[in-house]
Amino acid sequence: MEVILKQDIKGLGYKDDKVTVANGYGRNFLLPKGMATLATESAKKMHAEILKQRAFKEDKLRKEATANSEKLADVSIKVGAKAGESGKIFGSVTTIQIAEALQKAGYAVERKNIEITEDSIKQLGTYTAKVRLYKEVAATVTFEVVSE
Repeated sequence: MEVILKQDIKGLGYKDDKVTVANGYGRNFLLPKGMATLATESAKKMHAEILKQRAFKEDKLRKEATANSEKLADVSIKVGAKAGESGKIFGSVTTIQIAEALQKAGYAVERKNIEITEDSIKQLGTYTAKVRLYKEVAATVTFEVVSE
């Protein structure tokens, strides 16, 4: 039985994939739970058209993300933290603080898309973070941790 997946299913495939499954698995599990639709001729044509439109939109988003990554590569932000006289921070710098600093600089980035390259930042200094803007488009942002 050939079906079109409506969502990612571990071990089977990703959303919008056409896969062949056992008749019982498709009829008794995937179809009733709304995880897939039957791959009829009309469904295949609709699926192809949807993928074509989505590819156009994704190309546009990828170009915007690439342009934004070039702008972000030049940005250097400052993150304030309470620190002792030796330069050691009370606590550590998190992605929330970096997202807020980027927001103040005029870049709307969600904190879940920020990945700090170091394990934990507990000293004043200059560090880098990777900001994922789109699926495979990422930018490296330099930020400086300063004492408040």
